[in-house]
Amino acid sequence: MKLVFLGAPGAGKGTQAKRISKQLGISHISTGDILRDELKNNSQLGLRAAEYMHKGELVPDELIIEMIKNILTENACSNNTGFLLDGFPRTLNQAIKFEEMLSGLGLEIDRVINIDVDDEELVKRLSGRRVCHDCSNMCSINGVRTGDPVAEGKCPVCGGALFQRKDDERDVIMRRLHIYQNQTKPLVDYYSGRKLLANVDGSGSEEEIAERIISIL
Repeated sequence: MKLVFLGAPGAGKGTQAKRISKQLGISHISTGDILRDELKNNSQLGLRAAEYMHKGELVPDELIIEMIKNILTENACSNNTGFLLDGFPRTLNQAIKFEEMLSGLGLEIDRVINIDVDDEELVKRLSGRRVCHDCSNMCSINGVRTGDPVAEGKCPVCGGALFQRKDDERDVIMRRLHIYQNQTKPLVDYYSGRKLLANVDGSGSEEEIAERIISIL
């Protein structure tokens, strides 16, 4: 099965992608994670991408397309086990180029899942998100009680120090949502017109959302 997950920043694409890909036994490909790794390693791609990511802007297509193709081929994701793309495509142009690339590999998308969450909830989720310096675990300060390691800025998994990513700061969040509305949301209409799209309510627990997605797949 070859899947694409859509949704605004903070909609839960990454969380659900990890969960669903594991359940289905297919490869999870997160361009966001890949780009952050490149940034951490100070690679040429990472340094170029950082200029856009830190401002909450989309990384240009030319930095993404070939990278995705390499991942699909090198990781043997083109076989029958399939893949789940999380964070790509983000623009209509990317979607068109992506399908052209897949066609060249003899592949096609089976289903596109759009996780829908209202803007107020998205801002709350993103501004409360924290990441561990040591193990990269992601958690939230929302609803955390006194005495919880997270309340003291410590990772609940390894005890490392938590930090807020620059693209999770409120002013950058608002810019990211604005970009989504103008550039990424048209993908919903595009994939809907191709009879590939399924909308999923992104509210509730992780388990409830996952059950909705699985019932569609």
